[in-house]
Amino acid sequence: MLPLIRPLLALSFLVAQAAHAQPALLKVHGSGEQVYKKVCVACHDTGIAHAPKVGDREAWAPLIAEGQDVLTGHAWVGVRAMPARGGSADLSLADFSRAVAYMARSSGANWQDPDTKLLLQIVHEADKRLVKTINEQKAMQRELHRIAKPSR
Repeated sequence: MLPLIRPLLALSFLVAQAAHAQPALLKVHGSGEQVYKKVCVACHDTGIAHAPKVGDREAWAPLIAEGQDVLTGHAWVGVRAMPARGGSADLSLADFSRAVAYMARSSGANWQDPDTKLLLQIVHEADKRLVKTINEQKAMQRELHRIAKPSR
């Protein structure tokens, strides 16, 4: 019986952790508009580095068509000239997602602030994007090593 206790305790611990993980995912420090004004406005108000300006329905239309989970997940990890988390290392996923929803709503989308289910979909999309990026970078690294290898 003693050999079963450790696995059961470990399983109980993991279940308890999972139960507490979702509230942390939803931790919000401001409205989407507040986050936009604090973090996103520098680029998305001016259009710097080809950032789509908030309110420009034509520029936002193809991004909105990607879907809220895909657009938000890709933007979260960094896309094109946009740095990860919009350049704000302490920005939570929930706050970032609310800001993206605010910008998209202001530009023609009918997006709501994300709930737990949507945030988990965003996490999945961000993870897929990171895996793709990491694999591309590893391929580049292999190419560099191949180039640098002395010929015999």
